[in-house]
Amino acid sequence: MQKNILLTGGTGLVGCNLTKLLLEQGYVVSHLSRKPGKNPKVKTYLWDIHKGQIDADCIDGVDTIVHLAGAGIVDKRWTNKRKKELIESRTKSIRLIYELLGKKEHRVNTVVSASATGFYSDRGDELLTETSKPANDFLGECCIAWEKAVDEGEELGLRIVKFRTGIVLNKKGGALPKMSMPIKLGIGSPLGSGRQWIPWIHWHDVVRLYLYGIMHSKLTGTYNMVSPNPVTNRELTRALAKQLHRPLWVPNVPAFVLKLALGEMSVAVLGSTKVSAQKIIDNGFKFEYPELQGALKEIYG
Repeated sequence: MQKNILLTGGTGLVGCNLTKLLLEQGYVVSHLSRKPGKNPKVKTYLWDIHKGQIDADCIDGVDTIVHLAGAGIVDKRWTNKRKKELIESRTKSIRLIYELLGKKEHRVNTVVSASATGFYSDRGDELLTETSKPANDFLGECCIAWEKAVDEGEELGLRIVKFRTGIVLNKKGGALPKMSMPIKLGIGSPLGSGRQWIPWIHWHDVVRLYLYGIMHSKLTGTYNMVSPNPVTNRELTRALAKQLHRPLWVPNVPAFVLKLALGEMSVAVLGSTKVSAQKIIDNGFKFEYPELQGALKEIYG
Protein backbone atom coordinates (compact mmCIF):
# COMPACT_ATOMS: atom_id res chain seq x y z
CA MET A 1 0.00 0.00 0.00
CA GLN A 2 1.19 3.51 -0.79
CA LYS A 3 2.01 5.24 2.46
CA ASN A 4 3.45 8.69 1.75
CA ILE A 5 1.15 11.39 0.31
CA LEU A 6 1.94 14.97 -0.74
CA LEU A 7 -1.06 17.32 -0.98
CA THR A 8 -1.37 20.64 -2.77
CA GLY A 9 -4.28 22.70 -1.49
CA GLY A 10 -4.08 20.72 1.73
CA THR A 11 -5.33 23.58 3.93
CA GLY A 12 -8.60 24.03 2.02
CA LEU A 13 -11.88 22.54 3.19
CA VAL A 14 -11.48 19.31 1.20
CA GLY A 15 -7.74 19.19 1.83
CA CYS A 16 -8.14 19.45 5.61
CA ASN A 17 -10.70 16.66 5.73
CA LEU A 18 -8.68 14.46 3.39
CA THR A 19 -5.56 15.04 5.48
CA LYS A 20 -7.45 13.93 8.59
CA LEU A 21 -8.73 10.77 6.88
CA LEU A 22 -5.29 9.87 5.49
CA LEU A 23 -3.67 10.27 8.90
CA GLU A 24 -6.37 8.09 10.45
CA GLN A 25 -5.63 5.45 7.79
CA GLY A 26 -1.93 5.41 8.72
CA TYR A 27 -0.53 7.44 5.81
CA VAL A 28 2.35 9.88 6.13
CA VAL A 29 1.02 13.22 4.88
CA SER A 30 2.83 16.38 3.84
CA HIS A 31 1.61 19.62 2.29
CA LEU A 32 2.85 22.07 -0.31
CA SER A 33 1.74 25.52 0.79
CA ARG A 34 2.46 29.21 0.51
CA LYS A 35 2.65 29.49 4.32
CA PRO A 36 4.05 27.34 7.16
CA GLY A 37 1.55 24.76 8.39
CA LYS A 38 -0.03 24.55 11.85
CA ASN A 39 -0.70 20.79 12.04
CA PRO A 40 2.16 19.14 13.98
CA LYS A 41 1.38 15.81 12.30
CA VAL A 42 1.93 17.23 8.80
CA LYS A 43 5.23 18.43 7.34
CA THR A 44 4.71 21.57 5.26
CA TYR A 45 6.96 22.49 2.35
CA LEU A 46 6.82 25.97 0.86
CA TRP A 47 6.32 26.99 -2.74
CA ASP A 48 5.54 30.13 -4.73
CA ILE A 49 3.74 29.24 -7.93
CA HIS A 50 3.99 32.70 -9.48
CA LYS A 51 7.75 32.90 -8.88
CA GLY A 52 8.26 29.27 -9.92
CA GLN A 53 9.80 28.36 -6.56
CA ILE A 54 9.37 25.01 -4.82
CA ASP A 55 11.15 23.21 -1.97
CA ALA A 56 12.86 20.31 -3.75
CA ASP A 57 12.66 18.18 -0.60
CA CYS A 58 8.86 17.98 -0.89
CA ILE A 59 8.94 14.84 -3.06
CA ASP A 60 11.41 12.87 -0.93
CA GLY A 61 9.85 9.51 -0.04
CA VAL A 62 6.51 10.43 -1.63
CA ASP A 63 4.47 7.79 -3.49
CA THR A 64 1.39 9.80 -4.43
CA ILE A 65 0.63 13.46 -5.08
CA VAL A 66 -2.92 14.73 -4.58
CA HIS A 67 -3.41 17.98 -6.49
CA LEU A 68 -6.17 20.16 -5.00
CA ALA A 69 -4.60 23.60 -5.43
CA GLY A 70 -6.56 26.29 -7.24
CA ALA A 71 -8.10 29.70 -6.61
CA GLY A 72 -11.82 29.67 -5.73
CA ILE A 73 -13.97 29.76 -8.86
CA VAL A 74 -16.74 31.97 -7.44
CA ASP A 75 -14.75 33.91 -4.84
CA LYS A 76 -14.34 36.96 -7.10
CA ARG A 77 -15.93 38.40 -10.23
CA TRP A 78 -14.53 36.99 -13.49
CA THR A 79 -12.40 39.80 -14.88
CA ASN A 80 -9.80 38.86 -17.50
CA LYS A 81 -7.15 39.07 -14.77
CA ARG A 82 -9.17 36.78 -12.49
CA LYS A 83 -9.78 34.25 -15.27
CA LYS A 84 -6.04 34.04 -15.88
CA GLU A 85 -5.44 33.54 -12.16
CA LEU A 86 -8.06 30.78 -11.95
CA ILE A 87 -6.42 28.82 -14.77
CA GLU A 88 -2.79 29.40 -13.82
CA SER A 89 -3.34 28.53 -10.14
CA ARG A 90 -4.30 25.05 -11.36
CA THR A 91 -1.95 24.55 -14.30
CA LYS A 92 1.28 26.29 -13.26
CA SER A 93 1.17 24.54 -9.89
CA ILE A 94 1.14 20.98 -11.23
CA ARG A 95 3.67 21.84 -13.95
CA LEU A 96 6.02 23.18 -11.27
CA ILE A 97 5.83 19.78 -9.56
CA TYR A 98 6.38 17.90 -12.83
CA GLU A 99 9.40 20.06 -13.56
CA LEU A 100 10.86 19.01 -10.20
CA LEU A 101 10.06 15.33 -10.84
CA GLY A 102 11.93 15.57 -14.12
CA LYS A 103 15.05 16.94 -12.42
CA LYS A 104 15.30 14.89 -9.23
CA GLU A 105 15.27 11.20 -8.38
CA HIS A 106 11.98 10.18 -6.77
CA ARG A 107 9.53 7.32 -6.25
CA VAL A 108 6.31 9.15 -7.10
CA ASN A 109 4.10 6.89 -9.22
CA THR A 110 0.61 8.43 -8.94
CA VAL A 111 -1.09 11.81 -9.25
CA VAL A 112 -4.71 12.10 -8.14
CA SER A 113 -6.10 15.47 -9.16
CA ALA A 114 -9.21 17.52 -8.74
CA SER A 115 -11.07 18.79 -11.75
CA ALA A 116 -14.67 20.06 -11.87
CA THR A 117 -18.05 19.42 -13.43
CA GLY A 118 -17.62 22.91 -14.85
CA PHE A 119 -16.00 20.92 -17.66
CA TYR A 120 -19.57 20.32 -18.90
CA SER A 121 -21.06 23.63 -17.71
CA ASP A 122 -24.65 24.53 -18.72
CA ARG A 123 -26.15 21.56 -20.62
CA GLY A 124 -29.85 21.51 -19.76
CA ASP A 125 -31.30 18.02 -19.15
CA GLU A 126 -28.52 16.12 -20.96
CA LEU A 127 -27.07 13.31 -18.82
CA LEU A 128 -23.33 13.92 -18.83
CA THR A 129 -20.72 11.19 -18.68
CA GLU A 130 -16.94 11.29 -18.74
CA THR A 131 -17.02 10.97 -22.55
CA SER A 132 -19.31 13.99 -23.03
CA LYS A 133 -17.75 16.94 -24.82
CA PRO A 134 -16.59 19.97 -22.80
CA ALA A 135 -18.51 23.22 -22.78
CA ASN A 136 -17.47 26.09 -25.02
CA ASP A 137 -17.31 28.71 -22.24
CA PHE A 138 -14.89 29.85 -19.55
CA LEU A 139 -15.64 27.00 -17.13
CA GLY A 140 -15.05 24.47 -19.88
CA GLU A 141 -11.87 26.26 -20.96
CA CYS A 142 -10.55 26.30 -17.39
CA CYS A 143 -11.18 22.59 -16.83
CA ILE A 144 -9.70 21.60 -20.19
CA ALA A 145 -6.47 23.46 -19.40
CA TRP A 146 -6.46 22.02 -15.86
CA GLU A 147 -6.83 18.41 -16.99
CA LYS A 148 -4.39 18.84 -19.86
CA ALA A 149 -1.72 20.08 -17.45
CA VAL A 150 -2.33 17.14 -15.10
CA ASP A 151 -2.16 14.67 -18.01
CA GLU A 152 1.39 15.83 -18.78
CA GLY A 153 2.43 13.55 -15.92
CA GLU A 154 1.82 10.57 -18.22
CA GLU A 155 5.06 11.51 -20.00
CA LEU A 156 6.81 10.85 -16.68
CA GLY A 157 5.23 7.40 -16.45
CA LEU A 158 2.76 8.39 -13.72
CA ARG A 159 -0.66 6.91 -13.08
CA ILE A 160 -3.12 9.79 -13.47
CA VAL A 161 -6.57 9.95 -11.87
CA LYS A 162 -8.80 13.01 -12.30
CA PHE A 163 -12.03 13.64 -10.40
CA ARG A 164 -14.51 16.09 -11.92
CA THR A 165 -16.03 17.36 -8.70
CA GLY A 166 -19.53 18.75 -8.32
CA ILE A 167 -20.96 20.99 -5.58
CA VAL A 168 -19.45 19.71 -2.34
CA LEU A 169 -21.96 19.91 0.52
CA ASN A 170 -20.35 20.92 3.81
CA LYS A 171 -21.87 23.35 6.29
CA LYS A 172 -18.42 24.67 7.25
CA GLY A 173 -17.67 26.16 3.84
CA GLY A 174 -18.16 26.15 0.09
CA ALA A 175 -21.56 26.61 -1.51
CA LEU A 176 -23.85 25.18 1.19
CA PRO A 177 -23.60 28.02 3.77
CA LYS A 178 -24.34 30.54 1.00
CA MET A 179 -27.37 28.50 -0.09
CA SER A 180 -28.68 28.00 3.42
CA MET A 181 -28.28 31.55 4.79
CA PRO A 182 -31.30 33.08 2.96
CA ILE A 183 -33.38 30.07 3.99
CA LYS A 184 -32.36 30.50 7.64
CA LEU A 185 -33.39 34.16 7.38
CA GLY A 186 -36.78 33.20 5.94
CA ILE A 187 -36.11 34.69 2.50
CA GLY A 188 -34.96 31.56 0.68
CA SER A 189 -36.12 30.72 -2.82
CA PRO A 190 -34.98 28.77 -5.90
CA LEU A 191 -32.69 30.56 -8.35
CA GLY A 192 -33.82 31.38 -11.87
CA SER A 193 -36.23 28.75 -13.17
CA GLY A 194 -35.19 26.35 -10.41
CA ARG A 195 -35.14 23.58 -13.01
CA GLN A 196 -31.37 23.59 -13.45
CA TRP A 197 -29.61 20.39 -12.33
CA ILE A 198 -27.15 20.51 -9.42
CA PRO A 199 -24.33 17.89 -9.39
CA TRP A 200 -23.98 17.68 -5.61
CA ILE A 201 -21.90 15.38 -3.38
CA HIS A 202 -21.49 14.98 0.40
CA TRP A 203 -18.01 15.94 1.59
CA HIS A 204 -17.56 12.52 3.25
CA ASP A 205 -17.86 10.86 -0.16
CA VAL A 206 -15.43 13.38 -1.66
CA VAL A 207 -12.60 12.47 0.72
CA ARG A 208 -13.47 8.77 0.48
CA LEU A 209 -13.22 8.99 -3.30
CA TYR A 210 -9.78 10.57 -3.11
CA LEU A 211 -8.70 7.77 -0.78
CA TYR A 212 -10.21 5.27 -3.22
CA GLY A 213 -8.19 6.79 -6.05
CA ILE A 214 -5.01 6.55 -3.98
CA MET A 215 -5.56 2.96 -2.88
CA HIS A 216 -6.71 1.38 -6.15
CA SER A 217 -3.71 1.23 -8.45
CA LYS A 218 -5.77 0.04 -11.44
CA LEU A 219 -7.89 3.18 -11.37
CA THR A 220 -6.81 5.60 -14.12
CA GLY A 221 -8.31 8.38 -16.19
CA THR A 222 -11.28 10.65 -15.49
CA TYR A 223 -14.21 10.07 -13.14
CA ASN A 224 -17.17 12.23 -12.16
CA MET A 225 -17.15 13.01 -8.42
CA VAL A 226 -20.88 13.51 -7.87
CA SER A 227 -23.76 11.80 -6.11
CA PRO A 228 -25.54 9.17 -8.24
CA ASN A 229 -28.76 11.16 -7.68
CA PRO A 230 -28.55 14.74 -8.99
CA VAL A 231 -31.35 17.15 -8.05
CA THR A 232 -32.69 20.41 -9.43
CA ASN A 233 -32.07 23.75 -7.77
CA ARG A 234 -35.73 23.81 -6.70
CA GLU A 235 -35.47 20.34 -5.14
CA LEU A 236 -32.26 21.27 -3.30
CA THR A 237 -33.77 24.52 -2.01
CA ARG A 238 -36.90 22.75 -0.75
CA ALA A 239 -34.86 19.96 0.86
CA LEU A 240 -32.71 22.53 2.65
CA ALA A 241 -35.78 24.41 3.89
CA LYS A 242 -37.29 21.17 5.18
CA GLN A 243 -34.07 20.16 6.93
CA LEU A 244 -33.70 23.62 8.52
CA HIS A 245 -37.42 23.79 9.41
CA ARG A 246 -37.91 27.04 7.53
CA PRO A 247 -40.66 28.06 5.09
CA LEU A 248 -40.05 29.21 1.53
CA TRP A 249 -42.14 32.33 1.07
CA VAL A 250 -40.23 34.34 -1.51
CA PRO A 251 -40.73 33.81 -5.30
CA ASN A 252 -37.83 32.50 -7.37
CA VAL A 253 -34.91 34.91 -7.75
CA PRO A 254 -35.17 36.05 -11.41
CA ALA A 255 -32.32 34.98 -13.66
CA PHE A 256 -31.77 38.52 -14.96
CA VAL A 257 -31.10 39.77 -11.41
CA LEU A 258 -28.40 37.15 -10.94
CA LYS A 259 -26.91 37.96 -14.34
CA LEU A 260 -26.75 41.64 -13.45
CA ALA A 261 -25.17 40.91 -10.08
CA LEU A 262 -22.71 38.21 -11.16
CA GLY A 263 -22.12 38.82 -14.84
CA GLU A 264 -20.58 35.88 -16.71
CA MET A 265 -20.10 34.07 -13.38
CA SER A 266 -23.90 33.65 -13.11
CA VAL A 267 -23.51 30.40 -15.11
CA ALA A 268 -22.14 28.88 -11.89
CA VAL A 269 -25.60 29.18 -10.26
CA LEU A 270 -27.94 29.27 -13.26
CA GLY A 271 -26.23 26.57 -15.34
CA SER A 272 -27.80 23.11 -15.49
CA THR A 273 -25.32 20.24 -15.17
CA LYS A 274 -26.82 16.75 -14.83
CA VAL A 275 -23.84 14.45 -14.22
CA SER A 276 -23.63 10.65 -14.07
CA ALA A 277 -21.66 8.82 -11.36
CA GLN A 278 -22.06 5.44 -13.07
CA LYS A 279 -18.43 5.04 -14.15
CA ILE A 280 -16.98 5.21 -10.62
CA ILE A 281 -19.80 2.96 -9.33
CA ASP A 282 -18.92 0.43 -12.03
CA ASN A 283 -15.34 0.58 -10.73
CA GLY A 284 -16.44 -0.55 -7.28
CA PHE A 285 -17.00 2.64 -5.29
CA LYS A 286 -20.01 2.70 -2.95
CA PHE A 287 -21.41 6.05 -1.88
CA GLU A 288 -22.06 6.62 1.80
CA TYR A 289 -24.60 9.38 1.07
CA PRO A 290 -26.22 8.75 -2.34
CA GLU A 291 -29.49 10.55 -1.50
CA LEU A 292 -29.82 14.28 -0.76
CA GLN A 293 -32.16 13.88 2.22
CA GLY A 294 -29.75 11.57 4.04
CA ALA A 295 -26.80 13.79 3.19
CA LEU A 296 -28.45 16.93 4.58
CA LYS A 297 -29.62 15.06 7.67
CA GLU A 298 -26.04 14.02 8.44
CA ILE A 299 -24.63 17.49 7.73
CA TYR A 300 -27.12 19.34 9.93
CA GLY A 301 -27.82 16.54 12.40
